[in-house]
Amino acid sequence: MKSCSSLYNRVQLAFLLVAIFLGGGCQKSENNASSTAKPKIALVMKSLANEFFSTMAEGAKKHQAANAGTYDLIVNGIKNETDLAEQVNLVEQMVARQVNAIVIAPADSKALVPVLKRAKESGILVVNIDNKLDADTLKQASVTVPFVGPDNRAGAKRVAETLAKQLKAADKVAIIEGIPTAYNGQQRRLGFEDAMKAAGMNVVSVQSGNWEMDKANNVAAAILSEHPDVNAILCANDNMALGAVAAIQAAGKTGQVLVVGFDNIGAIRSMLADGRVVATADQHADQLAVYGIEAALKILKGDAPPADQTTTVDLITK
Repeated sequence: MKSCSSLYNRVQLAFLLVAIFLGGGCQKSENNASSTAKPKIALVMKSLANEFFSTMAEGAKKHQAANAGTYDLIVNGIKNETDLAEQVNLVEQMVARQVNAIVIAPADSKALVPVLKRAKESGILVVNIDNKLDADTLKQASVTVPFVGPDNRAGAKRVAETLAKQLKAADKVAIIEGIPTAYNGQQRRLGFEDAMKAAGMNVVSVQSGNWEMDKANNVAAAILSEHPDVNAILCANDNMALGAVAAIQAAGKTGQVLVVGFDNIGAIRSMLADGRVVATADQHADQLAVYGIEAALKILKGDAPPADQTTTVDLITK
């Protein structure tokens, strides 16, 4: 009876040792997985038909390739600047794929806040780039999102001031703005207006081109028809400036109506060279997403969320 009890105790001890060994091994494996797993970062942009955002995507991909051991990158964007539902859908897809962070250039400063709040509630870090989310909407939703991007108002003002030097007081000018509910569009319009008011110009029309070339072409054609003596058209991005230049050419007024833009896309540079476009602003699309990604990586490593970060905007002329 004693030998049976002794055998039973030895068996119990053996099972206990095995359990301890296996438990410790599993715990070690989990810790290794959490410490070595690369974070997945999703870049969600606006229209990839816009050269600005295709340049942004390429810059992000190059950064990831140079840091392949640090993080994985998912890049996506919408077809049209106004396709808010599709951008909301992209964010929901990234939540479903359980990414660690979403770096987003929102198509609308207010409409994306609810889905980004759901993403944060799912444990996903959100970093806002390019177009700033609306502060009041964020506050009402009790959401805090760091912003990394340019001072659009200051950049647009510098562009417009350059234009003003080629005009005289009381000249007639028109503004083609972006999507009216987009913060960066609002800021660029205000920057244009600041400079035009200071220079004593007469702003005869402010209309939206929704950031798109074809839409801006139609708007510019209507402005030229309604105000045949207009002296300049200020466009809130280069895509719309391309549309305005085409409308001016179609009206036979090349050289008579000046144009400025914003973004410094490749397609605008020949027009800067020959004077069809007076000036634009370079907010360095190839680096803008990178700044957001780097901010996200720091936060994921345990750094405190940074204060809003203002990135560089450079004036570009002939």
